[in-house]
Amino acid sequence: MKLIDLKNIKFPTKKDEDFRKINLNPILEKEFESFNEYRLNIEVQESSELIDSTNELIKINERLETKNYELNIKEDTKEPIVIVHKLQDENSINTNSLKINVSKNIKASVIEVFINEKENNFYNVVREFNINENAHLEYLKIQDMSEKTSLILNYINNLEDEASINHTNFEIGKGFALNIYDSNLEKENTKLNINGYVNLFEKANSSSIFNTNHIEKNNASHIKYKHILHDNSKAVFEAMSKVNEKALYSKVHQNTDTILLSDDATIFAKPHLEINIDELEASHGATTGSLDQDQLLYLQSRGIDEALAKKMLLKAIENEILDTILDEKVKDFIIDYERSSYV
Repeated sequence: MKLIDLKNIKFPTKKDEDFRKINLNPILEKEFESFNEYRLNIEVQESSELIDSTNELIKINERLETKNYELNIKEDTKEPIVIVHKLQDENSINTNSLKINVSKNIKASVIEVFINEKENNFYNVVREFNINENAHLEYLKIQDMSEKTSLILNYINNLEDEASINHTNFEIGKGFALNIYDSNLEKENTKLNINGYVNLFEKANSSSIFNTNHIEKNNASHIKYKHILHDNSKAVFEAMSKVNEKALYSKVHQNTDTILLSDDATIFAKPHLEINIDELEASHGATTGSLDQDQLLYLQSRGIDEALAKKMLLKAIENEILDTILDEKVKDFIIDYERSSYV
């Protein structure tokens, strides 16, 4: 079966603004042998409510009749909830849809790990985060895929008054990845942080699209991404934050920095703000370059060889994103993570 044959889906093309530098055709036209709606390694409840979104790629799950599930978190999590995605089949389409609901005044931590043992697989994953009043979600996603695996992750962020999400994305493998973040800040005094560390090798291809709408006042959104690109890898960063007339005193920040470690590596970065008020705090920026030669020379002057000096500078970049994680147990998880523990 081919994804392109699914009915009533308007698949994005390069004519769409967010997808100018993203080519989905190799995935859409690929012939897969099977389809699986895979179950998670945690206890969840089936949900009768559909996930509401204008994102056409979510319809892949709907057309394949993927069930919607809910993870309801009603108590503070003493330990992070860990969800491991490990596919056993080969050359298959795999779907999963989950709402994570965090109750009022609750602090929760969730970790998802995406790895693969088999080749030529495609994931389409939908996550809807519903964070109730004065609740907080710490969320970490680790993506560690091989070259012939593709992943599309569709995120929807819903926050009630005084709610917050601290979302961290670690991509440290190969393959194709597309992460889409849709966030409507419709309540007051909400905080949305999305931080990413993307370390790509060989022909890896990773794209991140952020659509954030500031609708009510006193809301904050902060997007911070670091890319380290080796070999022939490619990354795309498309961020749009809109601030409407009612969203007074918003804080809106977008930033992405990229280190190119190969002449053949490529980054397309487009941070963008659309602002309709004056009473706010806002910034956006993108930088691209190689490792700082002055810092390298300084470390070498201290007796550190060039290879180790480069490793230290790259680790410092990773640490900038690690330091955005608020839950120390979540931070320890990524520090201790090894692929060999799961495959």
